[in-house]
Parts: sequence; C-alpha cells; structure tokens
Amino acid sequence: MDDRVDGRMDGRAALPPMLAVVGRKHSGKTTLVVRLSAELTRRGHRVMTLKHGSHTFNLDPEATDTYRHYHEGNAERVAMSSPDKFALVMRWEQELPPEEIVARHLADADLVLCEGFKASAIPKVEIFRRDAHESPLFDAALPNAASWRAMVSDAEPASFAGRRFDLETPGWLDALADWVEHEFLKGGQR
Repeated sequence: MDDRVDGRMDGRAALPPMLAVVGRKHSGKTTLVVRLSAELTRRGHRVMTLKHGSHTFNLDPEATDTYRHYHEGNAERVAMSSPDKFALVMRWEQELPPEEIVARHLADADLVLCEGFKASAIPKVEIFRRDAHESPLFDAALPNAASWRAMVSDAEPASFAGRRFDLETPGWLDALADWVEHEFLKGGQR
C-alpha cells in the first residue's frame, strides 16, 4: 500500500530520487555503485547509498563493546559515535521496504543509489557482463520489467529496449553519470 500524499510518505518530505543497481552475483554491482557514486559526488551531488543483503551482517567484530551491547545486552538499537563517523544498528521484526529506509535515514540526499532490491519498483540500471553470466536479470516477462531503465553491459541484450551503456566504449561512466543527472537530478549540480 502506498501511503504517499502529494509526494510525501507518512507526512515526511518527499523522497529523494532513488536508483537501484542490480545484477547477478559477481556481475560488478558494488564496483558500479562505488564508481557512479564517486563520479556524481565529484560533480557536486550529495549521494547516499543503501545496500540490500540477503542475510544478516555484523558491523563490529566479536568482542568489541558495540558487538557486546547488541549481542550480549540484546539492546534494540546500538549507536556508535566517533569524531568522523556515526553508525546505527537496530533490530527489526520485518524488513522495511527501501523507500521507508530512505525516508527515515537518507531523506536529505540528492540521490540514493541502492545496490540490489531487484524485486522493487525502484528504477533500475543493470550491470551485465558476458564473462560473468550467460544472460542478464532483465526479462520482459518480469512483473516489474518496466522499472529497468538502463543496462551497463558488454553485450546487447535482445529484449531490452531501455538505455544502454557499453562497457567497451571509453567514457561510458561519464555518459552514465550524465544520464543519471538528466533523468534523476534534473540536469545539473545542486
């Protein structure tokens, strides 16, 4: 159910633009998110990222104070603060949709690059490399196929009609960043 009213979710300010980078395992999703984020940040945009994981994770190694707070103390939320960073780990009963996570924690971004969330309705760019996989994730029969907006690839997937960025063409990252600015950041620096 969508709780938006006039571009707002639950009375909060409108969400920043979100773009999901999707692909099969070991296709280069993280590398693409990192490179695109660095380029857009270099261009003056405030980029934030959200990574989807299919299993649990630990930010701190065992035996650190924050690990003990969370695991031994069973604290619902553990925040860690230092002069240059802040982290929050919290328990939840059910995974929140990416839009809600962004609304709660990343709403002041110019753009949120999401790694994963392939089943969501978030606009997507897929990374597909022939040496990693036989075929892309994209399939025109997927219920959310319309959310695939672009493909970064060294192949020409036959059934994909969206924007394509050729990994073998020099300057593909600049062209992708230009496209993201035009499509998601209204064409320029903030």
